[in-house]
Amino acid sequence: MLQLRERHARGITRLFVLLAIRAVLSGSSAGAQQPDQTWQTQVRKYSNSRDWDDALRIVDQQIALSPGDMDIRAWRAQVLTWAGRLAEAEHEFNEILKIDKSDPDKWMGLATVYMRLGRSEEALKTANHAIELDPNRADLQATRAKMLPAKSESSDAHLESPRALPLDPISSDVRSDLSSIPDTPKDELRFGFDQDAFSFAPANRDQWVSLVSKWTPRWTTSAAGSLYQRGGLNAGNFVGSVTRSQPHWGAITIGGATGHDNGVVPETEAFFELDHGFKISEDRPIRGIEIIYGQHWYWYTTARILTTNETAIVYLPRDWTWSIRLTEARSHFPATGVDWKPSGLTRISVPLAHWSQRELTGNMFFAVGTEDFAQVDQIGSFASQTYGGGLRFRFTARQDVSAYGAFQQRTQDRAQTSFGLSYGIRF
Repeated sequence: MLQLRERHARGITRLFVLLAIRAVLSGSSAGAQQPDQTWQTQVRKYSNSRDWDDALRIVDQQIALSPGDMDIRAWRAQVLTWAGRLAEAEHEFNEILKIDKSDPDKWMGLATVYMRLGRSEEALKTANHAIELDPNRADLQATRAKMLPAKSESSDAHLESPRALPLDPISSDVRSDLSSIPDTPKDELRFGFDQDAFSFAPANRDQWVSLVSKWTPRWTTSAAGSLYQRGGLNAGNFVGSVTRSQPHWGAITIGGATGHDNGVVPETEAFFELDHGFKISEDRPIRGIEIIYGQHWYWYTTARILTTNETAIVYLPRDWTWSIRLTEARSHFPATGVDWKPSGLTRISVPLAHWSQRELTGNMFFAVGTEDFAQVDQIGSFASQTYGGGLRFRFTARQDVSAYGAFQQRTQDRAQTSFGLSYGIRF
């Protein structure tokens, strides 16, 4: 009986010892988890306030404690991406992927960096590899789908400047705990200067400023103001437009213009444009085609002009694009009948070089007919051939300068030389 009591006492003692050990281990585990949750919360807080230095300081402290944890290093790469330090983010992701090549989120993080650097070809290839690693991930498919519209903008400026996309590349367990911090520029402010030199008349000069704002994924507005010096006369106007984008359908733009014409620019203008793109393939010579149709009405003091425009943009490998535009102009002057004049333009745009965030692109174009309807002296009275080209240098992720030059040979042995320069900043 005594032995039974002693065994029972020893059993109770062992039970208390085991419970104490479990409590200690549970407390240690909770203590380990709490700091982990704390540092992630601090990173989110600093990132939300765009205090990138403190956000990186917290992450670097965690990396020092766990230098082999690739998920923590992925947090660091993501903060660098949000901060716009894209060259460092690219290097960080590449170093991570040398060790951990099986995580699709980290590949998608690198794809986002490539997209923000304007290297859309590499971005799509990297995104495709991420999807190959886990083809059942709907979020990866959706992220890659968001990259495709960056190659289907209608304007030349957008063709050369793929829009950046925010993306959270952290592994799935950490990603669920990190709120997305968008760092995508939604506005572009641009300043420009143009000059036309004629062999038969004084030069014309324009100075302009424009602002394009993307309020939501579906709504974009554009506003621009210009000052003109034409034949010793000064004029100015304001142009505004709004664009509605609809997934799987395309975009529609409606706008107009008015200002102080002084008889040398239109008194008022109105226009609309329909835009739709078709994806064809990722690995064939033609990646996609974009079709744009537009009409533009110009009301001058002494003339009425209507133009219809049909444009096709062909997307080629290595981010090359080839565009063809046909224009039919209906002009009506006092004491004359209605007349239609056709014209056409073809342009090819190519990436020339890139160094980290810096990128150089160029284009060449050829036009025949009457391609400029902004001046009365160029409407319906001559035939022409125009040769030209341009360069665009993006020297940071958000700033670029563009320049172009063109020479136009007209009938009656007349000639025009044009050039322009602009600077753009995105924020």
